Order: sequence, then structure tokens, then C-alpha cells
Amino acid sequence: MKQRLDLRLAAIIISITAGILIVFTVTNIVTNHYHIAMYQQQSNGHHGMDELNEHLEQAQMQSIILTCLLSIAVASIIGIYVARRISAPLIQMKQAAEMMTQGKLDIRVDTRGDDEIAGLGSSLNELAVQLQKQEQLRRNMTQDIAHELRTPLTTLKSHTRALEDGIWEPTADRFRTCLEEIDRLIDLVTELEDLHDMESPEFQLSRSEQDLAKIIERAVTVVRAAYNEKQVDLRYVHQPGDSPIIAKVDTDRMLQILINVLSNALHHTPANGRVQADLVDEGNTVQIRIKDSGQGIPASDLPYIFERLYRGDKSRNRLIGGSGMGLAIVKQLVAAHGGDVWAESGKEPAGGSCFYIRIPKEIPVDSSR
Repeated sequence: MKQRLDLRLAAIIISITAGILIVFTVTNIVTNHYHIAMYQQQSNGHHGMDELNEHLEQAQMQSIILTCLLSIAVASIIGIYVARRISAPLIQMKQAAEMMTQGKLDIRVDTRGDDEIAGLGSSLNELAVQLQKQEQLRRNMTQDIAHELRTPLTTLKSHTRALEDGIWEPTADRFRTCLEEIDRLIDLVTELEDLHDMESPEFQLSRSEQDLAKIIERAVTVVRAAYNEKQVDLRYVHQPGDSPIIAKVDTDRMLQILINVLSNALHHTPANGRVQADLVDEGNTVQIRIKDSGQGIPASDLPYIFERLYRGDKSRNRLIGGSGMGLAIVKQLVAAHGGDVWAESGKEPAGGSCFYIRIPKEIPVDSSR
């Protein structure tokens, strides 16, 4: 049978109080008896003094013992009350934690006051909130992976069945459509594998001192053709005479970060729109800003846009979005560099979104990658 915390606390409080009172009582009885006996010896046994001293000693002993017993009773009542008050929130937290292990993540602990126990309850409530978010993201990810795989597989099956039944002629266009769906599957699996590798302890960056301005120029050159095809203006101005901004980064991974963010901006910027890239030297860190004039990101989607397979477009239309893995890869690679990445949206009158990437110039001391 499990021991109750309130009973254990009450027993501890009562034991300590009773022990102190018993020591006090015994000490008083012994000392009083000693001094009365010494007084009797010094008084040479005057008539009537023996009876008086005996009654006086009995009265003192009775009062001391009665005081001790009443004190223990009062201490027991107060100890049980205090123990229950202390243990009640802890027991509630224990029950809440047990319910969380059973999957009931909507449970919350009633927190009162501003002490350590209230802080523990608030932390437990915050843990429940985060677990709810992670559980929802896990379910969404499972559903999204199933959707991402089902769509190209269904297309491949229907096209293969049509070719097999002779409904379609085996033309180059038909085979090209099948190859495109296969490429979609390969790209999704490759991105999932890349993200898994980045999250593994063995993942390492190949850092060296690089001019970030030149890396941005290379990324802009890579995506320029896609921007021109959609008629979106991509601007990045860096004069040849400007001072280089040097940072210890992995060149290939930084290119991957920038290309993913620029591609994401292109997906969400309509034709004749504009995307602006800027590089700012902040001393010990460097900030890269990529702002677009697209439709912006809803406030409800902003906390989740860097989660894998998350896309604000619930219709999952690939014409306006990718696989949902690009920004998750960006977040992981920026974190590997010891930096931060975040997005803001709707703060400009013209709308659009702005992605911020902050990278330290030197390798962080606590970074193992």
C-alpha cells in the first residue's frame, strides 16, 4: 500500500514537535526535583516544609505533563493541517502527471500563490500545453506524410492502369508525367532523410571563414531563373567596394538555407511582386533579412511554419507550396550554426512576410557541430 504524502509530512511535524516537548518536559521535571531536594537538605527539614515541597513538586510535574500533552495535541492538529495544505498541490500534480501519461493532455493544475510549488504547477501546465502542441504536430505530420505519398502514388497507379488497359497511348508526355510523380516521391524521401541526418548527433558542419555577401550572391544566382520565369523582382544590392562580412560557416549549408528561404518567398509572392534580400553586420553576429510582397502568413500559422511538413495552405495545393520540408531544414541548419531564425508578417502596410536569419561570426563555445 502506498504511503500518503500528507500523513508522512504530518508524522514528521508531530514527531519533531513531540520530541522537543518531551525533552523539555523531562528536563523540567529532573531539574525541578533536583532543586527541591537540594532546598530540603539546606532547610534542615523544617516542620511542614516536606509536605509543601512535595505538593509543589507534584503540581509542577502535573502542569508540565499536561502542558506537554496539550501541546502535542495542538501540534498534531496543526501538523496535519499544514501537511495537507503542503501536500495537496503535490498530490494534484502527481495525479495530473499520471493522467498525462495516459494521453489526457488537456488536464491542468490549479496554481495559487507565487511560491516554488505554484511555480512547479505552472511549469507542469506549460509542459501539458507543449505536449498538446507536439502531439497535434505529430498527428498532422503523419497525416501529411500519408497525403504526400498518396497523391503521387495514386497518380502513378491511375496512369499505369490507363496505359495497361490501352486507354492511353504510351507517349513521351505520359511517361514524363509518371517520372515527375516519381521525382516528387524521391524529393520528399530525400528531404526527410536529410532532416533526419541533421538531427542526429553525428551531423557535423564543415566551417570556414567565408564572405556571406558572396554566398548570398550565389544563392540569388541559383534562383534567379525561377524568379524571372514567374516575373518576380528579386533584389540584392552589394557593391564591390563594400567591406566583406566574414563569418565561420558551412558554405554549402548556408547556400541551402538561403535557397530554401528564397524559394519559399517565391512560392508565396504573386507575379510582378518583389523580394528583397539584405545583409546587416551586427558586430558579433550577422543578420540576413529576406522580405517578400506576398500574401503574408496568418498569425495562427506563424508559430508552426518551421515545423516539418507544415503548410498553412490546408488544401495542400502544390502549385503554391512545396513539400513543407524547406523551412524545417532551414531551422535545423541555422541552429547547427548556433543562430536563430524567425519570421514576421503583416507588420508592413503593403503586407508580405519577412524572414530573419541571425548567424554568429565565430563558432559558439557551446556548439559541438
